Amino acid sequence: MENRVTHSTFVVERSFPKPPETVFAAFADPARARRWYAEGEGHELDEFTSDFRVGGKQTLRYRLGPGTPVAGMTINNQAHYHAIQTNRRIVMAQTMDLEDKRILAAQVTVEFLPNGTGTDLILTNQGAFFDTGLTPEMLEGGWRGLMETLSKELEN
Repeated sequence: MENRVTHSTFVVERSFPKPPETVFAAFADPARARRWYAEGEGHELDEFTSDFRVGGKQTLRYRLGPGTPVAGMTINNQAHYHAIQTNRRIVMAQTMDLEDKRILAAQVTVEFLPNGTGTDLILTNQGAFFDTGLTPEMLEGGWRGLMETLSKELEN
């Protein structure tokens, strides 16, 4: 098997009718982040912790459910916060493992820009995808789905 790395950068943009303070809080507050980022259909959540501060760590571990390409397998996401500017920016280094195999290492930057009627969120993912079947398009689709879930969280 060829050990290949695919490098990719993608940007996900989304506008929310809430001020940057509200959108940022959905990332910063562990209970809110758990609801929109960690919980959901298609998987069983095993662990979610978030120490939201520069130098802090976020852990997300879940088992994929029936109907998913790798049902029953565990995904482990680890993020380390490298820069946080309250209500403006979050920069984190993130890894993703499928069982015990590293499938992704990325830097994720989230920007919160006031737009007069709410917030423009710009998420930039710069990733190294290891030869495992996970593609940049799949991860981008996952982030787009999470932005939809975030939108619903912000309505509450």
